[in-house]
Amino acid sequence: MDEMEVEMEGTQNSKSEFQAQLEESLKNFDAPQAGQLVEGTVIQVTSDYVYVDVGDKSEGLIPAEEFADDLPKIGDTVQALLIGHNNNGPVLSKKKADSKRYLKDIQQAWKDKTPVDGTISKVVKSGYEVNLGIDRAAFLPISQADAEKVEKPESLLGLKSKFYIERLYTDNKLNPVVNRRKYLEEQIDEKRDAFFNSVNIGDTVKGTVKSFTSFGAFIDLGGFDGLLHINDMSWGHVARPKDFVKKGQEIELKVIRLDPAEKRINLSLKHFAEDPWIHFEEKYHVNDIVKGKVTKLTEFGAFVELEEGIEGLVHISEFSWTKKINKPGDMVTVGQEVEAMILGYDIQAGRVSLGFKQATENPWDSIGEKFPVGTKVNGKVVKLTAAGAFISIDEGIDAFLHADDISWTKKVKHPGSELTVGQDVEAVVIECDPEAHRIKVGLKQVTDNPWKAFADEYQVGSTLEGEITSITDFGVFVKAPNGIEGLVNKANLSDDKDVPFEEAVAKYKVGDKINVFVVDVNTDKEKVAFSVREYKRKQQRDEISQYMDSESKDDGAYTLGDMINSKK
Repeated sequence: MDEMEVEMEGTQNSKSEFQAQLEESLKNFDAPQAGQLVEGTVIQVTSDYVYVDVGDKSEGLIPAEEFADDLPKIGDTVQALLIGHNNNGPVLSKKKADSKRYLKDIQQAWKDKTPVDGTISKVVKSGYEVNLGIDRAAFLPISQADAEKVEKPESLLGLKSKFYIERLYTDNKLNPVVNRRKYLEEQIDEKRDAFFNSVNIGDTVKGTVKSFTSFGAFIDLGGFDGLLHINDMSWGHVARPKDFVKKGQEIELKVIRLDPAEKRINLSLKHFAEDPWIHFEEKYHVNDIVKGKVTKLTEFGAFVELEEGIEGLVHISEFSWTKKINKPGDMVTVGQEVEAMILGYDIQAGRVSLGFKQATENPWDSIGEKFPVGTKVNGKVVKLTAAGAFISIDEGIDAFLHADDISWTKKVKHPGSELTVGQDVEAVVIECDPEAHRIKVGLKQVTDNPWKAFADEYQVGSTLEGEITSITDFGVFVKAPNGIEGLVNKANLSDDKDVPFEEAVAKYKVGDKINVFVVDVNTDKEKVAFSVREYKRKQQRDEISQYMDSESKDDGAYTLGDMINSKK
């Protein structure tokens, strides 16, 4: 019996030992292997480690830094990657577990073309590095980093967002490239589509002033833009958009245009007030003299604001009755208070035509009474031209002085040889045409016409001694004692027709005194013709007549033959 009991006890001990070994073997069989993802329960949290029961012989340790600022609590379930075992037990990594799990999610998102979460972590050449939670950083080209141009690359650092994966592998190596712009544009399109589906023209919306252009301001309506055009900021004149709204300002606006096809939204501030053109005809009429303020100058005229929202144009041709205005700025300045006449209007087009000159008396209406022909006037030379000069004789009235009317005796080739701009002159009105807005004056008419005096003193057949002023190919010019200049034609320079002109003219030079015969006087054309040949012939006739007169006093008869013989 004792031997039997000992044998049974030995058998039982062997069985227990085997069972323990079997349980240990099974336990080892179920234990996770290195490289596997494991799930465990947090049993302790310190500043350095998080202790996790993953069903191993001892708890695993995860460095607390792998949880960043979001440490778990006791009892929380966490996933980790089993790195291996050491003397302290299993070595775990939450970071690598997350990376492995994220990579799987990213691979699926790449295939499904769905966005993933990431953080822009670093500025690199031509773009950014983006942390997607995997071991390899993704590259984000700067052109795909935002829906708008990125002015300051550093401004996006630390930004958490969603990204589309454009490329995941290069040459079978993990090398992700992501696109944020595509995701943002989709979000913008969704918000804009929702806006078009829910908002109607005339609705009031809120927005934030985002940026300015020369033609208005862009308003952020919640990820997409609407345009507040400069013409829709006020019924009145707007010179600068910044004078009405400020960047970053939140404002309410009226929707005045929706174009889903072109994705355009036009907004307005002025439509909160009544259109002033509705009551225009109650206040204003054609030919009314109105007051206003100059708001803008252009090459073709000036814009004048009559009241807020009512602006008219004064064309440059309507500036003055008398002056030629080259630039509107020569007459008016922006901000100047002015008077003008309403010449016409178009309410539908929102246009008013104004005139400055019509608000003043037209001086040409009374010019004929003020400056009749023959009136002596004092003026100032204001402009010289090849044909003459303009003389200011009254406020805004310039008379024209032709070169032919500068001198009775001089042939003026260019007025600048006789006159200078700014010179004071005395003249006589010789033509006045109010309808044509033209008045002409003459300087020479201030004095008596010397041609008439010459004609009275030196009739045809008279002789005089003059001075040679010039010698030309067609004759010699001779100045008479009273300043009148006449021409001795080449044919009349020598009494001998057989003597060539070149030989005859060789006897003379400028400044020589010369006796001439008056052949013709034309006071209208201011021309006189002289002749040396006729002078000599007259001299011969006078001598014959004188001799015959003296001989006739004798009693004896006297003949032509006697005179000839007496000359021998």
